[in-house]
Amino acid sequence: MTLFNHAAYAASAATLAQLPPSRREVAFAGRSNAGKSSAINTLARHNRLAFVSKTPGRTQLINFFDVGDGRFIVDLPGYGYAKVPPEIRARWEGVLSAYLQNRAALAGLVLIMDVRHPLTPLDKRMLDWFTPRGLPVHILLTKADKLSRSAANKTLQEVRSALKTYPEGVSVQLFSSLARQGVEEVEAVIAAWLAEDSGEKGPAESP
Repeated sequence: MTLFNHAAYAASAATLAQLPPSRREVAFAGRSNAGKSSAINTLARHNRLAFVSKTPGRTQLINFFDVGDGRFIVDLPGYGYAKVPPEIRARWEGVLSAYLQNRAALAGLVLIMDVRHPLTPLDKRMLDWFTPRGLPVHILLTKADKLSRSAANKTLQEVRSALKTYPEGVSVQLFSSLARQGVEEVEAVIAAWLAEDSGEKGPAESP
């Protein structure tokens, strides 16, 4: 039993002013259709905790899932879907950037990338937005079951090599929601970020 087993939907926010108070939280971000919602559902052992859409770009809200003691898992809007109207995409990116750069309760970022298409320009842009804060980033190379073991491991090593240009604190692993590959590894990372002994914070207001 992990802290994710009792995760429950708590709130949604379309603007920074609507963000709920939080003691500590870990955010999930990634390109549309990279497997972000599936990863959250897999960790929570709940098929419908985070909505999985067959239409990329559908999630337009910042969704908060309570894992107890004022701590949250945060599902951020997917980015990079070309068919989203430019004005909506610009608003999402503005809210996303401000959240990642300023949210006081944020303890770390789980960045979702399809193992077949890692480190796209938008993924690198997300890292550039976030890493100056000095908070940890853990990358999940999702859909690892779509590649052979050797091909997946080769991609993992290539991404690790590319990440050397970023500050320390950026880690990466293979992950598959379908095969439940890498679940325990990412659970341990997130649990450590949310742990009270890693530096308790009081409730944070919207940035």
